[in-house]
Amino acid sequence: MITIKEIEGKAAIKNFVKAQWLFYKNNPNFVPPIISEEMKNFDKKKNPLYEHADYQLFIAEKNEKIVGRIAAIENKKHNEIHNDNVGFFGFFECVDDQNVANELFDAAKKWLLNRGKNIMRGPTNPTFNDVIGFLVDKFDVPPVILSPYSNPYYLRLCENYGMQKAKDLFAYKLENHNYRSEKLIRFHDLIVQRHKAKVREVDFKNKTQLAKDVATLKDLYNSAWEKNWGFVKMTDKEFDFLAGSLVQVGKQELTLIVEIDDKPAGFALCLPDINQALIYNKSGSLLGAGWCLFAKRKKINGCRIIVLGVIPEYQKLGLEVLLYHRIGDAAIKLGITTGDASWILEDNEMMNRGLVQTMHAEKYKTFRIYEMEI
Repeated sequence: MITIKEIEGKAAIKNFVKAQWLFYKNNPNFVPPIISEEMKNFDKKKNPLYEHADYQLFIAEKNEKIVGRIAAIENKKHNEIHNDNVGFFGFFECVDDQNVANELFDAAKKWLLNRGKNIMRGPTNPTFNDVIGFLVDKFDVPPVILSPYSNPYYLRLCENYGMQKAKDLFAYKLENHNYRSEKLIRFHDLIVQRHKAKVREVDFKNKTQLAKDVATLKDLYNSAWEKNWGFVKMTDKEFDFLAGSLVQVGKQELTLIVEIDDKPAGFALCLPDINQALIYNKSGSLLGAGWCLFAKRKKINGCRIIVLGVIPEYQKLGLEVLLYHRIGDAAIKLGITTGDASWILEDNEMMNRGLVQTMHAEKYKTFRIYEMEI
């Protein structure tokens, strides 16, 4: 018999987080999350997301053993911005048993229906500004920092339940030995001359300047992605909350702002792929993470371009080329040999085409978002 339990309280939420380990036993590509960092996703008192959002966690048990988990998520700001009535599911893990999956999806659906939602979409963990999607391919490759990894049968469990693909998201691989194409170099020099554009680093060392730069990044981020599918502007508190975590692992050389006439026009955030070290932190403890990041630091030779965009008034000028060019130069100096550019919407033709044609990028991973009427 399958039992679905609602999860409440800090201790139970921690068990919900730690349950993830059960579904990737002996999987060499699983990167354990840092438990204390993962807990921040569910802290309704400290996480500013929950000033306009809510969630309910569920655990599935069979013969008194955990066999699945799911979160039902309401994001009021999403529905206000996109003028729809969507509820989300996330943090889904499950044994390969359709009955268990159905019970979990039913629990999330019922909670969302009680909130008046008519579409269920996911996975979002917990929002589009976080880790999203199910892995569609490349299950033999570990995930890069802040990207999803999931069991291949999750796709079947969703589709058998009646969900359909809402959107695919692509990840591209870049190699520092060939990213600098003739086209990239030519475009770079042309754009610099034509638009008097320049790229500068965000100042990590000067706290006053860093605060100003973070405010600039927030404005650029909310403007550049405003019309993207699923995107929701971040509040000041949300952005500061996220920035506090990212600054700890980020590099000044890889956090860039492109300017025209000294006015910010776009930015890029590229993070070292610390998953290459954290994969050895089997316990998910913060102490273990610190040890792995120190002891395995020489193994970190990859990075992820997690955000790169230009605000609407400067789009179609090719400023992205300047950012990619600068990231490539910085990566080489930092000993980084490969990069992951993700995620990119499948219908963002300009970005998908540009990565391949300008930087010899290879589309190597796909992530999928599902949805269904409820």
